Amino acid sequence: MTLLDVQNLSVAFNTADGVVKAVRNASFSVDAGQTLGVVGESGSGKSVTVQSLLGLARGAQVSGQAMFNGADLITMNSADLRQIRGAEIGLVFQDPLTSLHPHYRVGKQIAEMILAHQDVPKRVALNRATELLGQVGIPHPKLRVNDYPHQFSGGMRQRVVIAMAIALEPALLIADEPTTALDVTVQAQILELIKKLQAELNMAVILITHDLGVVADIADSVMVMYAGRPVEKADRDTIYYRSHHPYTGGLLESIPVRGQQHDLRPIPGSPPSLINLPSGCSFHPRCRFVMDRCRTELPPLMQVDAGVDAHQSACWLPASGSWWEERQAMILAESEGSRR
Repeated sequence: MTLLDVQNLSVAFNTADGVVKAVRNASFSVDAGQTLGVVGESGSGKSVTVQSLLGLARGAQVSGQAMFNGADLITMNSADLRQIRGAEIGLVFQDPLTSLHPHYRVGKQIAEMILAHQDVPKRVALNRATELLGQVGIPHPKLRVNDYPHQFSGGMRQRVVIAMAIALEPALLIADEPTTALDVTVQAQILELIKKLQAELNMAVILITHDLGVVADIADSVMVMYAGRPVEKADRDTIYYRSHHPYTGGLLESIPVRGQQHDLRPIPGSPPSLINLPSGCSFHPRCRFVMDRCRTELPPLMQVDAGVDAHQSACWLPASGSWWEERQAMILAESEGSRR
């Protein structure tokens, strides 16, 4: 069952330099209990996409439709959105220090989330906060519930924020770069924790990241964004093994492949200005497969594979002869060269 269905979402900001087209006609959906990975470089519009759905993109001009449990988040008033934020949609942001107040004990902050949505005694809310700390894997929760944020490590602080986000057992958890500030070991622990909680609570999850490797084991489907637009959408296996768009390919080529000795190939150049977007395909100045029509015609999201309905790519390349075949040939050549 579809829990969140977003159609033609566009988000723009007026600035002194011009209109920033942060998100352009983005459409996607998330089913109950499923995980959508939203991937792209910084500035691709990932975070603004979800923030605009919940009224957190201040000063934004938002259009489109976002149906959540039968109600349109885009047209919803502020009071109704406040009832949904935290209760039905939980949020986990990149830096837990910006989500936790340094002057209040973590138990009080988790309890405050509960009290904002439920009419229960403070004692009940604090007891629930203690239970939540144990649920997210913090040792000795009865003691640590009275600690301050600075007394926790970065990974433990993120666990506290996750506890706050799931306090009311939301139907949807949005995790915006939740592991970026953490080392690799702790990153894996946080991702495993999200998977565990998702199974326990039957939550849908939107996981936002710049690293395709982060969503490799957790996402059911993936949406790749570039310059404010979705450029490829498919299930996880299709994205990793049969992806089509050269930008998706560039992101994959930045991930080391276990057991293969080859140089990582960075994407040349930088993402474009969202005020002065290039004509045609926004990725064409950085694309090694660029054709004449790429410079003048904006490719829509099109079905790539006749047998895979959900695989869409905004690229004029044919389904065959894509970047993936070139990459496999490159890896093979480099492997053979290293043996000589």
